[in-house]
Amino acid sequence: MNQFYVCYPKGKIKALTLSYDDGNIADRKLVDIFNRYGLKATFNLISGTFEETAKNQAEFVRQNEVAELYKGHEVACHTVTHPWLTRTPIDKLASEILQNRDTLEATVGYPVQGFAYPYGSYSDEIKALLPFVGLEYARPVADTDQFEVPEDYFDWQPTCHHDHLLLENAQKFLDFDNPHDHHMRLMYVWGHSYEFERNDNWAHIEKFAELIANKNDIWYVTNIDFKRYMTAAKRLVFSVNGSSILNPSAISVWVQINNGTAIEVKSGLNTIAL
Repeated sequence: MNQFYVCYPKGKIKALTLSYDDGNIADRKLVDIFNRYGLKATFNLISGTFEETAKNQAEFVRQNEVAELYKGHEVACHTVTHPWLTRTPIDKLASEILQNRDTLEATVGYPVQGFAYPYGSYSDEIKALLPFVGLEYARPVADTDQFEVPEDYFDWQPTCHHDHLLLENAQKFLDFDNPHDHHMRLMYVWGHSYEFERNDNWAHIEKFAELIANKNDIWYVTNIDFKRYMTAAKRLVFSVNGSSILNPSAISVWVQINNGTAIEVKSGLNTIAL
């Protein structure tokens, strides 16, 4: 019987994603670093800050720069006012997220479906709400020091904050190089860009970017693109004898057959030469 292993695009089994909160003006410098090294990130924005910046309060990025600044990355939700979620009535929380989505979508021109929990505050009730307000995933605050693909995307635990063993975790991640290891790995880094300014350690993220960038075996991806890819991978349908694969999603998914070369399974019915 043929063996099939889902993998990341082009047969890769390692992926890197980053997530940064609040939309502080230090995002401008952080985006420039990520762009220079080809890294992909998700930026979780508080839409209520747009009113502050319109009044010339310069702590946060301006609404009219968002689309261009974060081009090539993902803009995601972080509520309108950044409340403590577990102390917020559930109906008010729904409004916080929907208004946040609406403003951000009008700003960037695409559906906004990602979320980072303000203060890392959440509960089972809050998690249950999120699919009903159009979200696909949510990230708390954590340092797991692990590289696991999430099982629960509304409790998407990151690998580490950038001030917690970042370079050590990056090196450990890079050291996974067994071509016969079919365990898909994901490194997920989170933080706030203003922390680099406050701690005067921009060199830290530059060193990380230089270390981790331009690796042929790593898929550099935003949070939402990772989630959508893995959702598409779960929807693949294999014939019993393995001679055909149905991909009912709109995006390609890559699979490795019998420990051999990975193939691209495009949308639709794909016949496999065995």
